[in-house]
Amino acid sequence: MSSSPKALLEGGPDGLKPRIVPITPPGIELRVAHGSGYERFKVTPRWEDTAEGSLPVYEWVAHIDG
Repeated sequence: MSSSPKALLEGGPDGLKPRIVPITPPGIELRVAHGSGYERFKVTPRWEDTAEGSLPVYEWVAHIDG
């Protein structure tokens, strides 16, 4: 298992994989390349137990054309 910080993504397009992604550096916003642009996620105060440990939950906000 990698020691780099990771986040659990919640919401967004059904085809967006993987749902556990690295975050460098951890912050308040995350952009994930998907399709013709990016999916934007914002950090929430929630954490969820996963197979990779307890991770911060980032919630989908919008698609950004890119």
